[in-house]
Amino acid sequence: MNQRPSSGLLAISDEVRDALHSGKPVVALESSLIAQGLPPPHNLEAALAAEAAVREEGAVPATTALDGGRVVVGLTPGMLERLADAKAQPAKAASRDIGPVLAQRRLASTTVSATLRIAHWAGIELFATGGIGGVHRGAAQSFDVSSDIDELAATPVAVVSSGAKSILDLRATLEVLETRRVPVIGIGTNELPGFLTASTGLSLIHTVSGPRDAAALIGTHLAIPGAGALLFVQPPPVELALDPDELERWARDALVQAEASGVRGGALTPFVLQRLASISGGASLRTNIGLIVNNARMAARIAAARSTGAEDA
Repeated sequence: MNQRPSSGLLAISDEVRDALHSGKPVVALESSLIAQGLPPPHNLEAALAAEAAVREEGAVPATTALDGGRVVVGLTPGMLERLADAKAQPAKAASRDIGPVLAQRRLASTTVSATLRIAHWAGIELFATGGIGGVHRGAAQSFDVSSDIDELAATPVAVVSSGAKSILDLRATLEVLETRRVPVIGIGTNELPGFLTASTGLSLIHTVSGPRDAAALIGTHLAIPGAGALLFVQPPPVELALDPDELERWARDALVQAEASGVRGGALTPFVLQRLASISGGASLRTNIGLIVNNARMAARIAAARSTGAEDA
C-alpha cells in the first residue's frame, strides 16, 4: 500500500499527506457505510461515487479505516474492496473501539464518531457522511444514545450530513446536540432534514447560504478555544427525498421487526436500514446513496472555499 506511517499508529496515504502539506482541500469519509451500512454491490459503488464527487470539486478524498494495527487515512481501491467484501468480516469501529481494534490488528470500518476523531488526528477539517447517529426512540428506558453526539461535542471538525438517521428520535437528538453545545447549521434550509426526508418540522436557529459562508463560519468557530464540531445539514436531493409520513410508517414497521428479532446496539441501525430498503422497494436505498454523494460533494466545495476562497459553485 502506498502509505507512510505518522505518529506510529497513523498511516496517511501519500496523496492525502501531500494535499494537507500543500493546503489542498481534503474531505474525510467514513467507511461503515461500505462494510455495514449498504448491501453489495451498492456499498462499493457508493463509496467510489462519493470519492469521485470529492475529486470533481477539486478536493482529495480521505476515506478512513483500521487495518493491521494502523489507522489508515486515504484508502486504496483494494482496501475499499476488502471492506465491501462480507467474507473479510470487517469489524465496525466507533471511537471507543479504536484502541482495542488496533491492538487486535483487525480490519475495521469507521463510524461517524471514529472518523471524526481520526480526521482531527490527521489534521482534516471537513468530514462528509450520510446521517449521524443520535438519540434512539425509547432512549428514556434504554439509554441508547449514539457516541456520535459526544464525539461531535469534543472534536473540532466540520461535518456535512443530512441530519440524523430517520429511525431516531429526531426532536430528542436535536435537543441533546444543543445540550452538548454542537451548533447545527442548515445549508440553504432553516429546518432539520430527516436524513431520507427533507422535512421534519424541527426549526434550526442558524443557517448559511452555501459553501463560501460555511467556510467562513468554520474559520470563526475553530478559532474559539475548546470548540467542538460544527454540524452542517442539508436535505437529500429533491428528486430522491422520501415522503415523511410514508417513511415513518416504514420505520415503525422496521423497528418492530428489529425488536422481534432482538436486534439492539450497534447492529440496530444497519438492520433497520436494510429493512427499510426492502419495505420501500429500494427507494430508501436510492435516497441514501444519493445523499451520501451529495454531502461529499458539498463538503468538498466547502473545503475548497476554506483553502482557496473560491466562490460558490
